[in-house]
Amino acid sequence: MPIAPEEVEAPAGDSTLFRSSPGRTFVAVFAMLMLSYLAVSPIVGWIARDTGDPWWVTALQAVVVGTAVAAFYALSARAALTTWVRISAGGLELAAQGSDPVLLAWDDVAAVTVRRSGLRTVLEVTPVDMDTVHPVQGPAEGWPPLTETARGPAFVADLSQIWPGARALRRELVRRLHPYPRPTVDAHPPQPW
Repeated sequence: MPIAPEEVEAPAGDSTLFRSSPGRTFVAVFAMLMLSYLAVSPIVGWIARDTGDPWWVTALQAVVVGTAVAAFYALSARAALTTWVRISAGGLELAAQGSDPVLLAWDDVAAVTVRRSGLRTVLEVTPVDMDTVHPVQGPAEGWPPLTETARGPAFVADLSQIWPGARALRRELVRRLHPYPRPTVDAHPPQPW
């Protein structure tokens, strides 16, 4: 059973919480499907020699299909796994895809990367040493997923459903990591100008 951020005392009073939002996911998927359906339906109508249905029938079909698919996606097993990141002067707390939360003090963070992976936005947090990772409550039963990076093992979290959003998280990470010389925030690969 994942631990909600409200059940965990923040390591400092100046914390900023970023959490997954099924409602936001539903709205985003619904809007995308509505636009796609309404953009494609005139083309399909032209190819199928137009059925003669009024415009509101197409709009109603778009609403029904969009609602059903967006609800299914928002309530699916993958989307239902909660992810939250809390940033404060005390460090970075992370619970990804329904895992137990972990805490890393800023001195224990070797690197933080926010990057795009296909349609997803991904956060990678590389600790200086895995022994410096602290379970937030009691013994850790299941830490966030790990990935292997050039800097070593890193915790990984899908930020696609996070609210207030990946850009706000990136800004907060840059603000928090600025005083510390070691950690870096890689927003995305360098762009040739």
